[in-house]
Amino acid sequence: MSSGAREFDDDPRNRQREMHRAHEAFLTVGSDLDPKRDSVRPMVLESWQRALSLGVDPDRALAPVDCATADLERLRESHPLSSVIHVIRRLLGDDAEDSGHLMAITDATGVLLWVEGAHALRSKAEAMNFVEGARWSEDCAGTNAPGTALALDRAVQVFASEHFSRIVQPWTCSAAPIHDPLTGELLGIVDLTGGHQIGSPHARALVQATVAAAESELRFMALAKRASTAVESVRPSGARSAAHSTSRLEVLGRDDAALSGPAGTIHLSRRHAELMLLIMAHPDGLTVEKLSSHLSESESAPVTIRAEMSRLRQHIGEGFISSRPYRIAVNLTSDLDDVRSLLRRGSLRRALAAYPGPVLPSSTSPGIVEMREDLRAELRAALLQTEHVDLLFGYAQTPDGWDDVELWERCLALLPRLSSRRNTVVARLQRLEAADPMALRRHLWVPPVRAT
Repeated sequence: MSSGAREFDDDPRNRQREMHRAHEAFLTVGSDLDPKRDSVRPMVLESWQRALSLGVDPDRALAPVDCATADLERLRESHPLSSVIHVIRRLLGDDAEDSGHLMAITDATGVLLWVEGAHALRSKAEAMNFVEGARWSEDCAGTNAPGTALALDRAVQVFASEHFSRIVQPWTCSAAPIHDPLTGELLGIVDLTGGHQIGSPHARALVQATVAAAESELRFMALAKRASTAVESVRPSGARSAAHSTSRLEVLGRDDAALSGPAGTIHLSRRHAELMLLIMAHPDGLTVEKLSSHLSESESAPVTIRAEMSRLRQHIGEGFISSRPYRIAVNLTSDLDDVRSLLRRGSLRRALAAYPGPVLPSSTSPGIVEMREDLRAELRAALLQTEHVDLLFGYAQTPDGWDDVELWERCLALLPRLSSRRNTVVARLQRLEAADPMALRRHLWVPPVRAT
């Protein structure tokens, strides 16, 4: 561990008592506190002194919530860490529901962009404003791992009563800064917050390893972008012009597809929509044989696939799809990609607004069915983690969510007890139970609230 850090491997209860006494003594004698005598780490004492000089009140210091929901979503979408949130979630967040900790990510000013973990723990953390949109810099919240890591630009752990604000002292946190790997610019903080176990060397190492993995991914993405720009610069001007013309494929909530480009909009049959989408999903290209296997469980003859591809290329124009293997030869986006991108950036509200329905809902092609189910699973996973009951309730009433017991149960758990929508949710759960008694494995019936 770096200089000034302490491994919290002694009895946490003793450590908590020590730090409580030291904190109370500091608020009495201030800078006269002796770090060795009072068992206070120099890093913590210096942070306490900064908080005191900044006018932070240890009894009233609640981190201000600076961002409304819409502003927060815009901030997330434009932030560089939105492109690596999947890496951080995979290493820190996937087990947060069961491991008794919260995963948080801030921007370079200390605003919490993402806070994820078990619903009960997040509810408890709301009491100290440890919520998305709150600013946890030292000048707002005193000594805390995200804020102090920002102030020092290095990994820190803050244990229990080492926090300057008393309301935060039941918690322990480990945090580390994350930087742009090419410029060195500070992008934000990755943090774990929970009980005494978060003060362990293991927790600190896990946060630092996660930051290293995210920075490695950022470096790879930046270098790939540079390489792409270099290749683009040596293309003939005509080829560059064609490459910069972007077309768009719309396949959500419809059985055919619409292909829009500089020349206008072309409507595609379901079969042509399947072909376009399958080829688009494989940027390295698909051979006739591979395309056939994604298109149908009963393998089609290569000559049949080639004939269908020939008709598709005639319909949409030359130069759109290259062959041997088949691949998209122009810049092509899709509404499917839009929804996935929004989900991976944490913009669930916008993702749902951009989702009119499943991918080519009538298609039975194996490759399309897999894409459809993958997107539905991504949406469902995000919904089961959200605290926004309006999003959950709206989706549960769509064909995708209508028979999903777990979604309805989650609605019931989040709705206020006196909400008028609670009757609707309970009634739906009762119908699902009547249709399939085994479906409600965890549901405990709650009487509907009667209007007064």
